[in-house]
Amino acid sequence: MSSETLDAIKPWLNFIHPIAMWGILALTLYAGYLGYKYRQTRLATGEEKKELIKGKFLGRHHKAGSVLLALMILGSIGGMGATYINNGKLFVGPHLLAGIGMMGLIATSASLVPFMQKGNDTARYTHIALNAVLVGLFGWQAFSGVQIVQKLLESMFG
Repeated sequence: MSSETLDAIKPWLNFIHPIAMWGILALTLYAGYLGYKYRQTRLATGEEKKELIKGKFLGRHHKAGSVLLALMILGSIGGMGATYINNGKLFVGPHLLAGIGMMGLIATSASLVPFMQKGNDTARYTHIALNAVLVGLFGWQAFSGVQIVQKLLESMFG
C-alpha cells in the first residue's frame, strides 16, 4: 500500500472504532437481557419455568458474552491502534483509562463463569456487579466518545 493511499484512509480509521463500539454497546445490553432472562428461569418454578426454559437463555447468553468479550477487546485495541497511527501517540485521559478498565472488567466477569457453573453464588453476584459497572462505564464511554468524534470532525471539516 502506498503512503498516499495510507494518508487518504488514515483520518477515516478514527470512525471505525466508535461505530463498532456503539454496536458492541447494543450487544452488551442484549447479553445483559439474556442473563436477566436466564436468572428468571433459574428462579422460576412450575409452568413458568417450563415456558422460560424454551427460550434457551443460558446458551444464548454464553454465546453473546463470548462474542462480546472478543469484540470489546479487539475494538479497544483497534481504537488505540487508530489513534496511534494517526497521532503517533495515545491520549492518556478518562476515555482511554475507562476503556482499559472495561477490558479488565469484562475479562474478569467472563473468568467467573466456571465458578458460577459449579453453583458459586459469590461468583454469580460478582459477575452481575462487574457487568453492571461495565454497562455504566460503557454508557459514559459512548457519550465521551461522541465528544471525541465531534472534535475529529471539526478538525477535518471545520
